[in-house]
Amino acid sequence: MSKTTKTVSGKVFDSGQLKKVFQFVRPYKFVFYLAIFSTILFSLVSVIRPLLVMKIVDQFILTRDATGLSRMTIILISLLTGEALMQFANTFMTNWLGQNIIRDIRTHLFRHISYFRLRYFDRTPLGTVVTRVVSDIEAIADIFSQGFIVILGDLLTLLVYVVVMIWVNWRVALVIMTSIPLLLLATNIFKNSIKATFQDVRTQVARLNAYVQEHVTGMKIVQIFNREDREMEKFRVINAAHRDANIRSVFAYSVFFPVVEILSALSLALLVWFGGREMFARRIDYGEVTFFVMLIYMMFRPIRMMADRVNTLQMGIVASDRVFKIIENDDRQDSQGTVDASIIKGKLEYRDLWFAYVDEDYVLKGISFTANPGETVALVGATGSGKSSVINLLNRFYEFQKGSIQIDGIDISAYEISSLRRNIGVVLQDVFLFSDTIANNITLNNSEISLEEVIEASKAIGAHDFISALPGGYNYNVQERGAVLSVGQRQLIAFIRAYVYKPRILVLDEATSSIDTESEILIRRATEKLTEGRTSIIIAHRLATIQKADRIIVMDHGEVLESGTHQELLQLNGKYRKLFELQFREEGIPG
Repeated sequence: MSKTTKTVSGKVFDSGQLKKVFQFVRPYKFVFYLAIFSTILFSLVSVIRPLLVMKIVDQFILTRDATGLSRMTIILISLLTGEALMQFANTFMTNWLGQNIIRDIRTHLFRHISYFRLRYFDRTPLGTVVTRVVSDIEAIADIFSQGFIVILGDLLTLLVYVVVMIWVNWRVALVIMTSIPLLLLATNIFKNSIKATFQDVRTQVARLNAYVQEHVTGMKIVQIFNREDREMEKFRVINAAHRDANIRSVFAYSVFFPVVEILSALSLALLVWFGGREMFARRIDYGEVTFFVMLIYMMFRPIRMMADRVNTLQMGIVASDRVFKIIENDDRQDSQGTVDASIIKGKLEYRDLWFAYVDEDYVLKGISFTANPGETVALVGATGSGKSSVINLLNRFYEFQKGSIQIDGIDISAYEISSLRRNIGVVLQDVFLFSDTIANNITLNNSEISLEEVIEASKAIGAHDFISALPGGYNYNVQERGAVLSVGQRQLIAFIRAYVYKPRILVLDEATSSIDTESEILIRRATEKLTEGRTSIIIAHRLATIQKADRIIVMDHGEVLESGTHQELLQLNGKYRKLFELQFREEGIPG
């Protein structure tokens, strides 16, 4: 466990974490202070009711004053109504405040995550990220709705109750408060116990979310390999751990609340015993006894809830620690560049490039090549040779360790990152489509791209006919990840997406490796149109798709082995020729 986590989990009021959370209170300062004021006011007003009842018993019931009793009853009802309205206002304000603050924190967090380098997502389970953005931030809301302000109100209420009880009759007050030390001891034991169980619950929630997210996404693989029973067994183990963590918290509550009730009954018994003796000696009135009976129940209620609310506050602080660790994570894209990439002509240079995903375990070793404006450069090689890493660095999804990448003679770090990515079109092998219409998946909800432009691009790519045949045409919802479309259709949509954004540089990463022959023919034609006048990098296993490339670079284990045109590489009689002859036998590629 990190030092920060230990600090947070070990304190009730961690000023450092609360200060971070309270930075988001600033836009709502008026409501925050109003909530505190209403909490203080409610604490002061709540003691008036038992005092009023004491007066009613002594001055109106025992004296048989029916008129005064009716008048005081109306006042009591009015007071109860006022308390109810104050409690409503206080509850609404604290919850309104909490919800607005977590909305702002969640927006800030999601925006921050959106600019993380991809290596963060490589190392972090998706379910854990979802837990941080959803569940942990919900726990932060409890700091306001059930934590800080409410605890402040409870402490003030208890202080007012103790002072008023001593003022009314200090002897009786001291007797009935003899059980308070036992209650404080029980509360502290409960607090420590529930803190540990709550932390375990949060951990198990994150594990459960991560497992469900991953396996629902990969359910097709589970079913293909007939692993349903085995994966279900693993789920049962994780789910059981989640259940056990919650049962431990339930057990703590099951022990604590009866203890509070017993101690409350003990105070009441002491009141009956001592109060009765005082009444025999005429040192206490009936109204005072009634007052203390009411105060016992009113006093024990906030004490009983105190431990739970303190732990709620602690869990909110622990959750805020997890959330702010992400917010404070500086593993973001450096967007200090100022050059506008829309002016680029497309000359691309890799100069002695070295890159490692982890430490110095280099996957690219001294890569150097040049693509002139309008040229098409193809990268070929076995899986793991480093082809995809080459293009991931171009978009600055990852940062390389040594060497440089230049566009038009300017290092890519000098370009404004959003402008750079707008001018580099990418079509990946694994096309990701959102649960939205075809038109929105093409434009990515960019209002600057009209439907007419989408249709024109679809016709150019050769996909207009199949899209028009779908129910609703361009308004057809492709469902999550485009599940209702074939692989080839998803690839065509990805080509249209790249086309409408009019990139200066085009990257095709295994774009035709998983499609049928008919779709491949369409994409070959689309590729010719899409690459026309653009600097293009094509990664492909099928050598038939890159024979017309201006330059073919053969990679192996992160290094450039060969470079040249298709015919030049065949004449070298090296790695490329072996790959070509292997595919020639398998697919009948013409030489």
